[in-house]
Amino acid sequence: MKWNTDRRSFLKLAGAFAAAAAVRPGFAWAAVGDTLRIRMEGDLQTLDPAFMIGGTEDVMMRCLYVSLNRLGDLRDGAPWMPWGAKTLEQRDDKSIAFTLIDGLKWSNGLGPVTAGDVKFSYERIADPAVASPWAYQFEQLDHVEVVDQQSGIIHLKSPYAPIYVVSLPYYGGHIISKAGTEKAGGKFTTEPPATCGPYIFSDWQQKQKLTLTPNPDWPGPKPDFQKVEIYIVSDDQAAQLAYEADSFDYTKVAIAAAKDVKANPPADTTVIEAQSTRYQWLTINMLSPRLQDPRVRQAVQYAVDVSQILTGVYNDLTARSTGVVQPGTKYARKSNTIAAPDYEKAMALLSEAGASDLTLTLTVMNDSVRMAVAQIIQASLEQAGIKVEIQPYDEAAYWGLGDKTQGDTYKNLDLVLMDFAGGVDPSENLVWSRPEQIGAYNWSGFDSPEFEEKYQQLVAETDEEKRVALANRMEDLMEESGGFVFICHEPLVVVHRTGMQPLIYPDGHPNPVFFKKSA
Repeated sequence: MKWNTDRRSFLKLAGAFAAAAAVRPGFAWAAVGDTLRIRMEGDLQTLDPAFMIGGTEDVMMRCLYVSLNRLGDLRDGAPWMPWGAKTLEQRDDKSIAFTLIDGLKWSNGLGPVTAGDVKFSYERIADPAVASPWAYQFEQLDHVEVVDQQSGIIHLKSPYAPIYVVSLPYYGGHIISKAGTEKAGGKFTTEPPATCGPYIFSDWQQKQKLTLTPNPDWPGPKPDFQKVEIYIVSDDQAAQLAYEADSFDYTKVAIAAAKDVKANPPADTTVIEAQSTRYQWLTINMLSPRLQDPRVRQAVQYAVDVSQILTGVYNDLTARSTGVVQPGTKYARKSNTIAAPDYEKAMALLSEAGASDLTLTLTVMNDSVRMAVAQIIQASLEQAGIKVEIQPYDEAAYWGLGDKTQGDTYKNLDLVLMDFAGGVDPSENLVWSRPEQIGAYNWSGFDSPEFEEKYQQLVAETDEEKRVALANRMEDLMEESGGFVFICHEPLVVVHRTGMQPLIYPDGHPNPVFFKKSA
């Protein structure tokens, strides 16, 4: 791994120079200042909730739009509370009444935010014709009844247990303007036709910085910071150096740096270490012509040494995951079916399948941590006689590879190193492996009727023991398919200036609206 160590050092230095070039030198932050500077990994691609990808986009939307409720900090268990709604009441297991806060107003002269906008936003996400990848959040939605301008009732087809922590506060739950969206032709990208949140979108320097300033029409509690600047730095190690050079005030740092940062934090810095819901796994695409034989997929599973990834990349700061469900919760599976590598077993399976001289491509996002994981997987598979060619992509190009609307590339991917920001409820992590997500976010081509049946039972069930059994069985099915090697749930390590108190969602991303200045 000497080459990898040297490469990481090079990327760290190069990224630090790039990050420093993207900010104004000498701009110092002060605890009494009014500008909050946070760092995110990827640039903006769309502000349409129906088609967002994640990360920076949802952080932006938390500032520009409102949702009926919001989540608290992940360190407090992420409890939900009303936000855009002053009341949110469960009438029965299939209906939820809401009343919007007073004074919510759309920009661009489009008038008040109404219950009709809520109806439009939710029903649009759920509409199969829209083809939103987030439609699952409202697939149990029957309709939204508009009672009056500010009040309505959400009617469900069937009970949906995680609606308050999956649907309403997250991506699909952002309320957009019906009139504005229809005027824009039914969808939009980076220029929303109207916003209504605590901030407005005032400037964008692509691949460098996004700037938010206060919305003068915002009727709710005023944020502590008058300006939010979001800096785009893809590499965690580069971001850490830029933070130390006072380029921003809040950033996630590489897991491998956690011990050093905790032992010797930068001046005026608080270190947060928490269990996030971000999970990493290796996708084995059963649609690929080279991986359609289940014996070949299983050979790959037996040939990956996850323990070397945990040691070499994560410094043994996290344990191996037994699935996509967050460890330490009652829903986590007890163990993996394939617990350790077995190279002889892998080679025997390849021989049985007649797959000698197998060469596979491993697709990965191009940053130092993911590349390090990919290199260990490459070396591990070679011990079973499987040659691996690593193909790195920048973030924007990477996420288009599994999108069936962009062509048939998704059918020809072999191996993909993936990581998602998960949610509070196990259904939020399991949903992406449903058959309907093939060609969207199910890149393994995993198509299991039993999995879909169990998913529908999981989201309707309220008995915890039954939900645990359902979630465990679903992860058994995933591993048995040969389409997955579960790696880990990444710990979240964040540094921030001591003059503030951040609020972090379970997906590991901040909500700038609720950052507070320390007293």
